[in-house]
Parts: sequence; structure tokens; C-alpha cells
Amino acid sequence: MNKKDLRIVYLGTPEFAVASLQALVEGGYNVVAVVTMPDKPAGRGHQVQFSDVKKYALSVGLPVLQPEKLKDEAFIEKLRSYQADLQIVVAFRMLPEVVWAMPRLGTFNLHASLLPQYRGAAPINWAVMNGDKETGATTFMLKHEIDTGNMILQERIPIGPNENVGSVHDRLMAMGTELVTRTVDLIIDCENKGIAVPTTPQPEIAELRPAPKIFKEDCEIRFAEKTAEEVHNFVRGLSPYPAAWANLEIHGQTFENVKIYEVAVSDKGALVVPCREGAVSILELQVPGKKRMDIKSFLNGLH
Repeated sequence: MNKKDLRIVYLGTPEFAVASLQALVEGGYNVVAVVTMPDKPAGRGHQVQFSDVKKYALSVGLPVLQPEKLKDEAFIEKLRSYQADLQIVVAFRMLPEVVWAMPRLGTFNLHASLLPQYRGAAPINWAVMNGDKETGATTFMLKHEIDTGNMILQERIPIGPNENVGSVHDRLMAMGTELVTRTVDLIIDCENKGIAVPTTPQPEIAELRPAPKIFKEDCEIRFAEKTAEEVHNFVRGLSPYPAAWANLEIHGQTFENVKIYEVAVSDKGALVVPCREGAVSILELQVPGKKRMDIKSFLNGLH
């Protein structure tokens, strides 16, 4: 068997998942179909928008499936018709067993963390928010409990002390792409040798850090409850998206839902906010209805 013989169904939705799909297509792997989230209205005009994965899939002529429910019989039958040998999941929904157990070689997932840490929907954000000095990505075989399957490959990268989640996301996306193709090559090699793919159970760790989905209310900066260092990590772990926010009083004016993209641990600066311990200087923000700007430009506009 070679990569052109291995029939692959790819499941993913956001930009993070596009790079791996593109690498498979351009690398000559036999992707026979793509599964992604249903289209949804977005923006002020509520115009229907395609997922990033769907946009790419359509651009290269791949069939796209968009089930509302993953146990829907019509979807299951259509998925089965592609006779996939292998399924690959990158940033998608939790799959029922009827889906992940369908291919004869199983289904593997790329998760953007050093499993078993940060199981869940937002592993990159939480690693930066918690002030971790390194993170990584893991490929593993799917099973019932989310993000708990046996690991195939894992790679690590450092997180810079002032690096935000946007740059970590982009570096992990590039590294994850290489990890996906290496995993597929390993599966093909093992298939040709008639042996099982070597996997490793996830290690038992006493203190696991979860990575649940992040909602707007989770992004409020509570300065009085956090140290300056904690605020710094919180802001960069949410920058540029979904963005930390706070209500601020500046020169006697109250500004609500101000998005804050960058702060420094400092009690000196144009706009300093005290924390439970220490203080932070706000460097970049965005007031509702205005563009994102550095703090000096914002304060000059007030005058």
C-alpha cells in the first residue's frame, strides 16, 4: 500500500485544521471526502459563512459532508459509501463510536497539547493563560472518552514569556501539519509490514489541567483577584482571539467591554491598573465601536 491507495476521510472545521488537510492533498495522499460543521450565519448581516475547511475543500474539488447530527442515518450511510481506510480528525466535534470505529484502520486525532494535559476544546489558550513555558501537539487513536486514546506521536515547542496565543497557534498549526503526515506515513508503513501501529497509553498525572471551551464571560479580567503576572498571562492567552476584556474608568470616563490585547507587568506607563499583587500597564486595547490601537493613540483621542 502507498499513500495513493489509502482512502482518507478528513474531519475538521477551523483554520487550524486547514493546514493539515492542505498538506495531505498537496502531498498526494488520497483524501476522498471532508466532514465539517454546517454553514452558519455570522456578522452583522447574518450572511451564511462556510468553515475554513469547507472553503479549502471546495477549492480543490473535494466532496464535503456537513451533518447537523453525527448519528443521522443518512450521514452515516453517505460516510460509509466512501469506504475510508482511515479517518483523521483535527479540531472537530466529539465523534460517536459509529463514526470513529468505521474505518478498518481506525481514526486518529491531532490535539494541540501535550496530552494528557489540556484535554478539551481550547488547549492552546489555556496553556498560555496558565503561564506554561512549553506546549505541543499529539496524535492519538480515538476511543470513547474525549482526548484519552493511546498516543502515536508527540512533539514539543517552547512558549515565549511574552508570546500570545496567536503566534503559538500558528507555530502549533505548522508543527501539527508535519505530525499528521508523519502519522499517516507510519500507519502505511505498519500496514505494509503487517504490524499494529505502535501507540503509548497516556501517562497517569495527578494534577490534570482541563481546556474547556471559552465563553465571553470567561474572558473578563478581574484585576483585584489576580496578580500582575496572572493578568499578563490571562491577556496574552486570549490575544488576539477571543480577547480579554474589562470595564475601565479612564480620566473620569467609564468604558465598558474594552478588549485588551497586550499588557506589561509594570507600575509605570500611560495607563496602569493595580492588581491583587503588583500592577499592569495596558499597552493595546479596543473600545467598542473603535479600531484596535496602542494606548498612547487611545489616550490622545480622549483629549
